[in-house]
Amino acid sequence: MTNKETGSSKKAVVIYSGGMDSFTVLHKARQQGYELFALSFNYGQRHSKELEYAARVCEQLQIPHKVVDITAINQLVGGSALTSDEIAVPEGHYAEENMKATVVPNRNMILLSLATGYALSIGADKVFYGAHSGDHTIYPDCRPEFVEAVNKVTQICDWTPVTIEAPYLYASKIEILRDGLAMGLDYGQTWTCYNGREHACGKCGSCAERLEAFTLNNATDPLAYETREAQGESA
Repeated sequence: MTNKETGSSKKAVVIYSGGMDSFTVLHKARQQGYELFALSFNYGQRHSKELEYAARVCEQLQIPHKVVDITAINQLVGGSALTSDEIAVPEGHYAEENMKATVVPNRNMILLSLATGYALSIGADKVFYGAHSGDHTIYPDCRPEFVEAVNKVTQICDWTPVTIEAPYLYASKIEILRDGLAMGLDYGQTWTCYNGREHACGKCGSCAERLEAFTLNNATDPLAYETREAQGESA
């Protein structure tokens, strides 16, 4: 099913990183009949490999896809392991305190603001993004109160209101994956690892959370790993 085949006049922008959460959100919004416009951002993330995965999926699904270079924000916003080679990507469980080193200050406010402007320019009234419950204690701009507050702003930032949709805001990574597997999604088309090497590292917090989600869903992650420590396996 392509966007043209849906015949839908509903337009929505999806902030699409290429990771498993936004991949699931993209397909969920597509199933709801929206004409989708995917928006990815290069903000200097060391795992920019995710953008290649995003591009391939959008090409396959015939979804218009823009990749916007906003690396200039690193002149102002810094101190994150995701954008600085001087800060090591933390290993261990995603919920551990050291994962706060991966916070990019105010990232989602910036991305949602740009996505809202894009939505208004193309006549879309929804912006989807993949915040989930596992992010609440680590990323302040994934909390329900943040989404609620931003929604109030996007209702009045223009004469036409735009709604921010976070369909998995109260769901865990385990529940997101369960939903995606029920939709028949292939997660080999996603990149999660915070290291942008040939294979996913299997050690960083993002890999650990992803592998745990597969284990608890009695499923095998199709992505290639250097090691699968979270599942007690070697590559």
